[in-house]
Amino acid sequence: MTLREDRSIFEQNTPRRDFLKLSGAGAVVSVLGATRTAHGAGEPATSHRERFDVTAFGATGDSRAIDTTAINQAIEAASAAGGGTVQFPAGSFLCYSIRLKSNVSLYLGPGAIIVAADAPPAGTSGGYDPPEPNQWDKYQDFGHSHWHNSLIWGENISNISILGPGRIWGKGLSRGEGDKALAPGIGNKAISLKNCHNVTLRDISILHGGHFAVLATGVDNLTIDNLLIDTNRDGIDVDCCRNVRISNCSVNSPWDDAICPKSSYALGYARPTDHVTIANCYVTGGYEEGTLVDASYKRIGPDYKASRNGRIKLGTESNGGFRNITVTNCVIDDCRGIALETVDGGLLEDVSINNITMRDITDVPFFLRLGSRTRGPEGTPVGQLRRVLISNVVVSNADSRQATIVTGIPGHPIEDVKFSNIYIQHRGGGTKEDAAINPPENENGYPDPNRFGPMPAHGFFIRHVKGIEVRDVEIQSLQEDFRLAFFLDDVDRADFTHIRLPGGDAGKYSLKNVKDFSLAQSRPFADTYLDSVTQKIL
Repeated sequence: MTLREDRSIFEQNTPRRDFLKLSGAGAVVSVLGATRTAHGAGEPATSHRERFDVTAFGATGDSRAIDTTAINQAIEAASAAGGGTVQFPAGSFLCYSIRLKSNVSLYLGPGAIIVAADAPPAGTSGGYDPPEPNQWDKYQDFGHSHWHNSLIWGENISNISILGPGRIWGKGLSRGEGDKALAPGIGNKAISLKNCHNVTLRDISILHGGHFAVLATGVDNLTIDNLLIDTNRDGIDVDCCRNVRISNCSVNSPWDDAICPKSSYALGYARPTDHVTIANCYVTGGYEEGTLVDASYKRIGPDYKASRNGRIKLGTESNGGFRNITVTNCVIDDCRGIALETVDGGLLEDVSINNITMRDITDVPFFLRLGSRTRGPEGTPVGQLRRVLISNVVVSNADSRQATIVTGIPGHPIEDVKFSNIYIQHRGGGTKEDAAINPPENENGYPDPNRFGPMPAHGFFIRHVKGIEVRDVEIQSLQEDFRLAFFLDDVDRADFTHIRLPGGDAGKYSLKNVKDFSLAQSRPFADTYLDSVTQKIL
């Protein structure tokens, strides 16, 4: 089923419901169009706040008329009243830019869909709000640098929420193209927030979200819960945010990342993304767009041109860095794994990743990268990546071209990383020629595992690291693999304990310029300690 073949999952031609009020004898609409109603199951409790039904302001929800003006009037009325809930009944509300206000909630009821209208023809006026000027936009992609050119946006506001169970369909949104500016009137994000606090997004679904289904920049006290996202580029990006809870979300993003904390320079200064929990989420890139939200789960076939990206990633934008991050109880399926990247001068530290299941991983289970792209103002230094704990992970049927990669750059090692209680099954098939590969440093390049090419190891490739512990780890290959299991280069203090590896004649550990190496309780090897070694195969 394609987007065009079954529009029923995007549009619902529900008959227009009468505009009802609670007063038993009839209906009286206030001058602001407000209505007081008893809330139904699942609706926000607003017993002391007015509700503002968008149809009272002239919205039709007929999927033909543009309802933007009526909806923005309802939001303005709620704001003028000191706050309230703007309600969307069943219908398809065709819109350009919806502008959020403080103390206002949007409630998308059952059968309600906000639909992004197609951009007007080139050379004509109207459409989405223009992207605001940003003198810092050269330090990140165009989509990260602008917020107003979105279907729903808010800036410098507080105490807002967008609640379900309705849907946002970014039908007319652009997915953007790297650093290129978009023409006037074009929108490229479903929900976009800048410099806000006390924000809740809950229970809605987002289909075809454009460059970002959700972009939150400089947003503090942010809760994103129980979202269902099926999109054509990034799912959820939280950039320069603090105190963030992303939970119970399902994201299908075949062409880009699913859940992606970032720390760009878009606000004009380096601000870390701090105190973030990602819990109980499912990320994938393996379904045709639209088939996650309608639960038909149609797997991407060979003729469906998609990279099956998906994944959870910190970076690439990393000027401000990342601190105090937890990723727990997540399922990663038919896409890439987990990436931690700091390449623009930021400090990435104190990260805990645990209770993760991965299946059909398309590149590497884990990618930890400290680099020196330093995309930022002149004088941006190399950052740091340290104190990362990864535990209780099962990986099955992973691609074997590369391994888990943990790599800094010369003179700037990754520090204090621990892997424990991990099972990795990959497809195998590596050759003896592959075992001789020396991957490039790629110090200043884009931080992506594919930029390094095939790996000489099928388990872990570890380079420029100070302090790594690998404990209770098992690696198995579905086909015999003639590469090394572990490749260590320029590593200081490496402890391997209770390691189980496939049989065969291939070497297991390659040590190059390694200090303070220990191997214990790992049959068939005797316990081994090496104070310093220039080159050795175990």
